[in-house]
Amino acid sequence: MSADSRPLVSVVTPVYNGEAFLRECIESVLSQTYSHWDYTIVDNCSTDRTLEIAREYAARDPRIRIHRNEKHVRVIENHNIAFRRISPESTYCKVIAADDRLRPACLEKMVRLAEENPSVAIVGAYGLAGSEVVWSGLPHLAAVVKGSEVCRMRLLGGAYVFGTPTSVLYRSDIVRSRPSFYNESNLHSDEEVCLEFLQRHDFGFVHEVLTEQGVRKDSLTSYSSRFQTYLPWRLYKLVHYGPAFLGAEELARQTEAEMKRYYHYLGEQLFKRRGRSFWDFHRGKLREAGHPMSAMRVGLASLSFLAGLVLHPGRSIEKLQRHVRLRRAARLN
Repeated sequence: MSADSRPLVSVVTPVYNGEAFLRECIESVLSQTYSHWDYTIVDNCSTDRTLEIAREYAARDPRIRIHRNEKHVRVIENHNIAFRRISPESTYCKVIAADDRLRPACLEKMVRLAEENPSVAIVGAYGLAGSEVVWSGLPHLAAVVKGSEVCRMRLLGGAYVFGTPTSVLYRSDIVRSRPSFYNESNLHSDEEVCLEFLQRHDFGFVHEVLTEQGVRKDSLTSYSSRFQTYLPWRLYKLVHYGPAFLGAEELARQTEAEMKRYYHYLGEQLFKRRGRSFWDFHRGKLREAGHPMSAMRVGLASLSFLAGLVLHPGRSIEKLQRHVRLRRAARLN
C-alpha cells in the first residue's frame, strides 16, 4: 500500500492523572512504523501535569489532538468519550491506555491482518505484562478464527485471548455503530463488545508481542479485586451470551458451575467482615443475572468453608492470612 492509500487508524488514550507514564505512551505511538494515524488524548480533568504533557506533544505533531472533559467522569464513560472522537475517515480504531505502550510494529501488523481478512472486526495479539507473555491460547497458525468459535471457547472456560483495550484493534465501523461502544454499567465491557460483535464477525490474531502492559494498580483494578467483579461477570455473560454460542445442556452445566464457584466465594466472605456495600453489590449482580441471591446457598457454602477449616486447618489458615495481607496492601495502596 502506498502512503496515500493506507487506511487511517484513529488512536485514542483516555487518561486521568497520567503524568508519570504518559510520555512513554505517546512516544510509543510516535515510534510506529505505520504512520497513517491520528491520535486523540482525552484528559479526564487531571490534576497533575497530564494536560501540559499532552499539549507539548500536540504542539510538535499535528496528528495529535487533545480533548479535555468539562467534568470528571467514570473510567468506562471516558473511554466512550474517546471512541466518539475518532475520525469519521478512520478505518480502524486503536486504544492505548496511558500506562501501556505499543511496540513499533503494532499498528502495521494489526492493520495488515485486518486488510487481508475483511471478515475480521477485532484483531488481537500477545502482550507483555512484566516479563510474562499474556493473551495466549489460540493455535499458533490461527491468524483468523471464526468469532463464534473463539467466543464459545471462552464461555466454556477456555483461554482468554481478547486481552485489554490496549491489546486489540477495532474496525471503526463497529465503534461507530452505536453512541456508546462500551456498556458503561459493566466494568468488563471490553470483553462484552467482543462477545457481542463476534457473533457476526471473525477474530484476527497476530502471534507476536505487540503491546506492553503497565504494572500500575489503578482504582478500577483495585475495585474489581476487592469486590471480585469477575464472578458476577462470568455469570452475566453466560446468561446473556451463552444462548448464542452454547447448546442448552452445555449452558446449563456452565451456569451451575459458575453458581457453585460464586457461592463458594460468598460463603467464605461471611467470615471476613465484608460491609453492606459488598453484599448489596453481589445481591444486585445476581438479581441482574436472573439468579437472586439464595441465603440458603450462602449458608451452606459457609458451612462447607467451616468444614474445610476443621479438616484442613493449615491450608485454611494460610488462605485467611493471605486475605489479611491483601487487605492490608489494598489499604496501603
